[in-house]
Amino acid sequence: MVLAQLRPDFPDVTISKIRFLESEGLVRPARTASGYRQFTPSDVDRLRYVLSAQRDRYLPLKVIKEQLDAADQAPAKALRAVDLSPAAGHRVTREDLLARAGIDAGLLADLEQHGLIRAGAGGFYDHEAVQIASTARAMAEHGLQARHLRPFRAAADREVGLVEQAVANAHRRRDREDVVRELAALSVTLHTLLVKVGLRDVAGRPVSPR
Repeated sequence: MVLAQLRPDFPDVTISKIRFLESEGLVRPARTASGYRQFTPSDVDRLRYVLSAQRDRYLPLKVIKEQLDAADQAPAKALRAVDLSPAAGHRVTREDLLARAGIDAGLLADLEQHGLIRAGAGGFYDHEAVQIASTARAMAEHGLQARHLRPFRAAADREVGLVEQAVANAHRRRDREDVVRELAALSVTLHTLLVKVGLRDVAGRPVSPR
C-alpha cells in the first residue's frame, strides 16, 4: 500500500493528501477495471519528491508540477533518476538546467548576473540551481525579474553568515553538522513566517484604482 511506503519518511501523509495531489496532476496512478488506483514504484517516487519539496524546500505545488512536467518531457536518459530524487549533489549541464527549469538562456544569464545561480566546477550546476531557476520563472510570470530577486540572495547570504558564527566554536565536525542542520531548519521557518506575516498585510490592503 502506498501509505505504508511513504509514512516512514512522511508520517503525516494521508489518503486525502494523496488524492489531492492526484487531483492537481502531480501523480497519475493507473486504474483497474473496477476503479482502484494502482501506484507503481515511479508513482511513489513522484510522491516522495512532491512531499519532500513541500516539507523541506517550501516549494509551491505549481513549481513542483512544472519540474515534474519538465522531467517527463525531457529526453535525457538519466533525467528521471535525477529529477525525481530529493537528494542534492547531482551535476546538471547548462542545457539540462534550461530544459528542466523551462527557462531560456537569457533568464539564466540574468540569474547568474545577479548572483542567484552559480555554476560549479566544470561549469555544472546542482539540483538546487534547477529549483531556483524554476522558482524564478514562476515569479517572472508575476512581473518579478531577476534584478528584483537580489534581496533574496542578500538575505540568504546574511543568514548563512549568522549560522557560520554560531558554529564557529564547535570543535567536532559532527557537532557542527548537527548545529548547521538545526539552524538551517530554524532559519527557513523564521524566514517563512516573517514573509507570511508581511504578505498577509499586503494582501489586506485596498486595491489602488488605476
